[in-house]
Amino acid sequence: SPLYTITERHMLSAITSYALESCGIHDSRFIEAKARSIRKSIIFDTERDNIYKELETHKIWYMPLKGIVLKDYYPMIGMREMCDNDILYDETYSSDIKKIMLSLGFQGTKTHTGHDMVFHKKPVCNFEMHYALFSESTDDSFRKYYSNVFSKLQSVDGNRYEYRFSDEDFYIYMTAHEYNHYRHGGTGLRSLVDAYVFLDHFSGKLDMGYIDRELNKLGIKEYEHKRRKLVFDIFEKGRIDSEQKKLLDYYIFSGTYGNIENMVKNSTDKSIMSKFIYITKRVFLPLSSIKNAYPFFYEHKYLIPFLYIYRLALAVTKSRKKVFSEIRALKK
Repeated sequence: SPLYTITERHMLSAITSYALESCGIHDSRFIEAKARSIRKSIIFDTERDNIYKELETHKIWYMPLKGIVLKDYYPMIGMREMCDNDILYDETYSSDIKKIMLSLGFQGTKTHTGHDMVFHKKPVCNFEMHYALFSESTDDSFRKYYSNVFSKLQSVDGNRYEYRFSDEDFYIYMTAHEYNHYRHGGTGLRSLVDAYVFLDHFSGKLDMGYIDRELNKLGIKEYEHKRRKLVFDIFEKGRIDSEQKKLLDYYIFSGTYGNIENMVKNSTDKSIMSKFIYITKRVFLPLSSIKNAYPFFYEHKYLIPFLYIYRLALAVTKSRKKVFSEIRALKK
């Protein structure tokens, strides 16, 4: 059904299943989606506890990020779907982190964003171990703001080396992370649900003056105000104006992690020159992008000419559909 298609695209099938069942509607696809999400949540919890124990044993400070924290503000298990768990750790111990994850049965994959290591364990466990909150290709104001992230953290009772943001700083980070997706490929409806769940959970308890001042430093205060108004108008008033509808459409058509058309549109205007610059940057990657996506070539810069041959081969074989989608977006 169209409802299942769009909720699956936005990773909202489980929470929709709960909503439908509360109305007496039982659809097998939604029920299965909810069961998968609950199962995955239990598996993640077990694996995450094992990782925490190892980090405590090795005396490495760490902080759970994004969905790991947000899921606990949803009323029922499995409501907040996740495809991975993200954990920030002390960058000094990167080699130890890799050994720990491999010892726990995870397989490492290549670093794909320049600020994390990615590990997978069958059947469904993906962990992204972050040594920074934003990659070098991210806006300078974001990286500068979080350059000494440990100074913003608070210790957690129970685990000696676990840290968390304050509730205000967590909201600031989740907004910055969301905006980073929003302004590039886009971000989906789950971001709006996350924002509402968090703000509703802490209603009247957050220092909004502090949040505004910090968001202003990051240059995203206006974005947060528009998104917050949209969220409450949707979930509490049940009505939005024409400008808000345009904003909502952007979320709807972005999917969970954005899309290529948004990425191209947000990176260019209609001029030939801007499209030429975009193509040039996509073909001849800046060093910061090479460092993030192709660390081997960054460490052996004399081999960079061969990187272009390698990327061309990928474009022709594995990435053909993505390349054609990007070309179509440029033509538009």
